[in-house]
Amino acid sequence: MSSKIRHVTVDCADAYALGSFWSKVLEQPLHEDDHPGDPMALIEGAGLLFVTVPDAKTVKNRVHVDLQPQDRSRDEEVARLLALGATLVDDRRNDDGTGWAVLADPEGNEFCVERSAAERGE
Repeated sequence: MSSKIRHVTVDCADAYALGSFWSKVLEQPLHEDDHPGDPMALIEGAGLLFVTVPDAKTVKNRVHVDLQPQDRSRDEEVARLLALGATLVDDRRNDDGTGWAVLADPEGNEFCVERSAAERGE
C-alpha cells in the first residue's frame, strides 16, 4: 500500500496566529480544539498543520502553495489577502493579464496567487 499526504506542516513562531491567517485566506475554520497559545493549529479541510517551533525562518521556502481564486479575480484576491496581512513579495502579473503575484504570510512564508479559472478561460 502506498502512502498519502496527511498534512503539509508549516513550522512557525505562533501556530494559532498563523493558522488563523490561513483560515481566513482559505475561508476554512481552524479545528474546534485549537486555541490561542496552543503549540499546533490545524485547518483540517486543507490539510495544513501549523506547529510552533523556536527557530526563525531564515531562507526562501523550498515548498509553497499556489492559490487559484474560485469566485473572484486574481487581482481581487491579491487585494483581499493584502488586507488580511499578507505582503507583496514579487509582482509577476503581466499587462496582458497573465502571470501571478508572489505574496508572503505574516511570518514571511511565500505563496503565489494565480489567475482564476474564468480568467484562464477554463
